[in-house]
Amino acid sequence: MIPKSTINRTIKVLFILFGIWPGTSCVLLCRIFWFITIIFVQFYHYRYFQTHFYSDDLFNLMDCLSSFLAYMKVMTKFIVLWLNQREFIKTLAIMSKDWHDCANSEISMQETIYKAKLSDRITNAMLMLHTLSVVGYGTRILLANVDITDRASEPPYIHKMELPFDVNTQKVYRMVVIAQFVYVIMCSWAAGAVNALLLTLTLHAGGQMDILRNWLIEFSSNENGKKRSLFTTNEIIEKHQRIINFSEKVENLYTYIALLQFASNTIMICSLAFLIVSAIGTPDATEQIIRSLLFYAITNLEAFIYCFAGEYLNNKSKAIGIAAYNSTWYNLKPEETRILLFIILRSQKQLTLTVGKLTNLSLEYFASIMNASGSYLSVMLAMQ
Repeated sequence: MIPKSTINRTIKVLFILFGIWPGTSCVLLCRIFWFITIIFVQFYHYRYFQTHFYSDDLFNLMDCLSSFLAYMKVMTKFIVLWLNQREFIKTLAIMSKDWHDCANSEISMQETIYKAKLSDRITNAMLMLHTLSVVGYGTRILLANVDITDRASEPPYIHKMELPFDVNTQKVYRMVVIAQFVYVIMCSWAAGAVNALLLTLTLHAGGQMDILRNWLIEFSSNENGKKRSLFTTNEIIEKHQRIINFSEKVENLYTYIALLQFASNTIMICSLAFLIVSAIGTPDATEQIIRSLLFYAITNLEAFIYCFAGEYLNNKSKAIGIAAYNSTWYNLKPEETRILLFIILRSQKQLTLTVGKLTNLSLEYFASIMNASGSYLSVMLAMQ
């Protein structure tokens, strides 16, 4: 089946559910629901952390801290996308215009469809991986045979929370655990969908840059009349400017998400690695490692996605200037070569994604995050 949009249908459905997709009737209701519930969950995470801060169980504290930060990231993504609704609408409009223009060229349509199919497969894989991480994280608790009448020990929950009511029956306990499990899956889908959208937008921008590179090659080898060449010149300028505008809107949507993402991911990677290392040698080591390992992998993957998107966009923008430089510009008229010169000059200012406008996202930055997390982990293991 030939796709008609770069954005996966699953992302659209989830964004409607989370109050992000524009033009839906239940936007306000969805936003109120998610805002209230996440604030509720965060508050009772904090209560648990405050109550057990001076306990000797560092393992549970790190588990609580990592889940607290995970919910905080989801809340930040929601708020940023809610506040930048107009930017998101303009981004979708540019994508729609790109698809409309591609109908006039078979090569352009093939490239756009290829990027759409690629982003579709990546999105499905990411959402599946997020689902598996929640299943691995919570199944042991969900299936555990817990004696709720035993007051000598705390009943285990999927996330460590100080609940505002007394759980004194098996039925109430099961309802709380199932509600937690469903809520965690929904929040993991939210995190996965927002990350998948970044990759989708980045791949779409990369596809349009590949189309522009092809146009530059055809333009420099064009041997038709002056009218045809001038029309192509205008088209190239418009295409390049639209790619720049699109990339800037993606940057505006994700720069502050990336800022909190990397501020929290460093701590989360360190905390989850600590849980995995600390579980080695304990009686329930296998269960604890499986519980944390997929969550750890997802957190690393999330950081990698943002850094890869920044690196990909940067390299593709460089390629436009290289394509203009390597074209047969010497076959063109002087007024036409000036257009190529402007494109080369503009391409020297590369398109980037940043962390809160402070630093560029790149694979080198991802390596520095992993290095910092490893250093903090060594300190925590020494303090244990």
